[in-house]
Amino acid sequence: MKLIVFNGSPRGKGGNTKIFLEHFLNGFTTKEGNIHELAYLNRVKDQDGFLKLFQEAENVLLAFPLYCDAMPAMVKTFIESLEPLCGRKDNPDIGFVVQNGFPEAIHNRYVERYLKKLASRLGCRYVGTIIKGGGEGARMMPARYKKAFNIFYRLGQIYGETGQFDAELVRRLAKPEKFSKPVALLFKFLLKTRLFKFGWDRMLRENGAFERRLDKPYFA
Repeated sequence: MKLIVFNGSPRGKGGNTKIFLEHFLNGFTTKEGNIHELAYLNRVKDQDGFLKLFQEAENVLLAFPLYCDAMPAMVKTFIESLEPLCGRKDNPDIGFVVQNGFPEAIHNRYVERYLKKLASRLGCRYVGTIIKGGGEGARMMPARYKKAFNIFYRLGQIYGETGQFDAELVRRLAKPEKFSKPVALLFKFLLKTRLFKFGWDRMLRENGAFERRLDKPYFA
């Protein structure tokens, strides 16, 4: 099997999406003869090349992060560029990987429904959507993600053998679907402390935006 992988992270090779994909692809290539090609959507000058890759592919994997429940603009641009291929007879099988910082899988369910509909509109066989919440720490604390990495590896291995995502592994990786009420209340309390603000404040300072963090540009 030859697999074309589109990485839709704005961070490109420096993002968490790449880390999860590496484990999936390591599993995928355990089957002799399986090969893959990676395309990074943040290389916006290569947009025409992305369309050509999709046109010629037999199997496609589109992976991207969600930022506050929204897909990156470059992913939207790529999807819109596929419009001329809607209903084309030879469109590839397509699967998706969606990861984000929020731990609960429920944040990803609307985009999951959209992606399934997208596959149908394109006329692609829908392989499924792999969801991983709480992914922001994969770069900084990889040891804590060993279980998730192992599941990604096994998902890639099974996909490389069958062309399918294992439903039980997808379900396990997505947990928790939603926090229990006690855990939700705990998070609500912690959000009011400096513990949760520290990381955000650091990023704001690094980007020179800390003093403007309370701005409301669209407030009427």
